[in-house]
Amino acid sequence: MQPIVDTHQHLWDIEKFHLPWLADAPALARNFLTSDYLTATAGLGVVKAVYMEVDVAPEQQTAEADALIELCAEPETPTVAAVISGRPASPAFEGYIRAYASHPAIVGVRQVLHVPDAPPGLCLTSQYVENIRLLGELGLCFDLCMRPGELGDAVKLAALCPDTRFVVDHCGNGDPYVIAGNDSLPADDPFAHSREQWMADMAALAALPNTICKISGIIARARAGWTADDLAPAVNHCLDSFGFGRVVFGGDWPVCTLGADTSYAAWVTALREIIANRTRQEQSALFHDNAVAFYGLV
Repeated sequence: MQPIVDTHQHLWDIEKFHLPWLADAPALARNFLTSDYLTATAGLGVVKAVYMEVDVAPEQQTAEADALIELCAEPETPTVAAVISGRPASPAFEGYIRAYASHPAIVGVRQVLHVPDAPPGLCLTSQYVENIRLLGELGLCFDLCMRPGELGDAVKLAALCPDTRFVVDHCGNGDPYVIAGNDSLPADDPFAHSREQWMADMAALAALPNTICKISGIIARARAGWTADDLAPAVNHCLDSFGFGRVVFGGDWPVCTLGADTSYAAWVTALREIIANRTRQEQSALFHDNAVAFYGLV
């Protein structure tokens, strides 16, 4: 079986950490621990995982990072590295991230930019850009997780920070049904975008040498009766734009279970179906090899 490195693993213990956004996602308002992850991924070939920050309350960011360093040191967990939370617009960010940059388990930073308290254009403010450049100096990457209609800002940010490596989360958060040409979103939907805009912006991101794309997330938008064909146009545009040397797989568990009739296994199975006609080397690159190289995993 093709081994998998999952570059987008979420875990949380709501007895220890406060995740404000769970108030709007009651289906996820419980603990999701390593033991649950092992159950969800059983038999699928997951050999390593990179933890992705879970947007804890800002005052708990340091505690989350410390907990992840401990988790990555445990011999019985698949979690071997972590992307931690950060607020690059804050003047305190430099001190915060310098304290963690030397830990081998810490490989990057993310701030979710599609939430109400992250206004459009935040990532292009001078303090933000300065601190994203600092990540490059420290050898850390930055995950771009934003509204699909604002991907143009991601293009500008990546161009302004050429020495920082960027990971485009969740296929740019595009809606697979919009991308397939089968639907449109209301103009007042925060995630509204057109097929043409999303495709152009993703291609523009791919044209920058310091970006890679995470094939993840879109399964959470799956509707009842979905098939791999519904997801294929979005996935294939990302694969063809970035090329198989610059894509990685992300499970996005447990958020991936929010779609209709979805699970970690359903997502892996659908993606394997979508890329079944690609070469074995390309499939291995997506599911395993690129992640090992990009994050320096051993």
